[in-house]
Amino acid sequence: MAGNLTPREIVEGLLKGVAPPRPLFLPIVFSHAARIDNIPLRAFLTNPTKISNSLRQVRARLRSDGIACYFDPFLESEALGGTLQWEADDRPPSLHWPDYMKKGELPEGSGSLGPAKASRVAVAIDVIRRLKTTVRPDCLLTASVNGPFTLAALLMQLDRKDALNRPEIPASTLDLAAAVISGIATAFAEAGANVVFIREDFLPALSTEDFAGWFSRLATTVNIVRFYQALPVLLLTCKNGATANRDAIIQQQWDCVVCPVVDGRPGSSMLSELGPSRFGVALPPEEFAPGESGFADFDESIRRIVSDLRPAIVTTAGDVPATANIERLNKLWENVRS
Repeated sequence: MAGNLTPREIVEGLLKGVAPPRPLFLPIVFSHAARIDNIPLRAFLTNPTKISNSLRQVRARLRSDGIACYFDPFLESEALGGTLQWEADDRPPSLHWPDYMKKGELPEGSGSLGPAKASRVAVAIDVIRRLKTTVRPDCLLTASVNGPFTLAALLMQLDRKDALNRPEIPASTLDLAAAVISGIATAFAEAGANVVFIREDFLPALSTEDFAGWFSRLATTVNIVRFYQALPVLLLTCKNGATANRDAIIQQQWDCVVCPVVDGRPGSSMLSELGPSRFGVALPPEEFAPGESGFADFDESIRRIVSDLRPAIVTTAGDVPATANIERLNKLWENVRS
């Protein structure tokens, strides 16, 4: 029966443009694994054995359709020569570029970068391979890369608030970003990832020409992921950018699932016109922090959105806090499946 499809069968259907009988529930829960195993995040990110073991513990507690094998918004930047600076071992780091790099310059030797040269990319690949052999076949393995504008903005040392000011990002920087992203996404899909998130956290208001360029760069990664029978998912975490480009996004023919941020307020379903096999929702990860006020109203709003619009995927716009309320996520899973 259609209602009894496994998560992998749902992915197979989505790749063919078939709307699923229920949404896939794929929250990004990664740094929480370090906390439940009492491992400092800084050490956790470089240890595939610890990551794999801890994620299996998360899997035992979290009722979802998959496991987030690796998540770090600075993964590509570090591979390109950036460095992570930690104020505390258990808190997310900040990104710093070498002193010789002026704002807007590309890193030295960036043109010859490949995933094999990036140590933490290799860690992520190792985690995917390990989990592929140890988790149940119906569990989806997910991994994440940045979108072209997001990685280009990190290279340009631009802040997210600069996105709608139409910053001038050279085509060469966007091309480099797209090439790095597609290479890493290829490595993840080859290793066994079933779902690859492409997270666009920085999205300007685009002209028709610029939108076509963005779509073309995204399409390279999307097509590669699909070649490996994995599902590409575009996370539009920059809500203002998604709103500014709404008409162009709706009119485009996407070969991936497009997930805008949904905050439970009116207008959250702005991209539902894409159709049930191409539309998903990304929830603000901070909503699942302990003690978050108003969560009952938020959860009820999301329940109504899922019930009324039947999105293909329900996920989060990023990694939920390390202290995330897993029971709230599990209750949301029940709503998604109902």
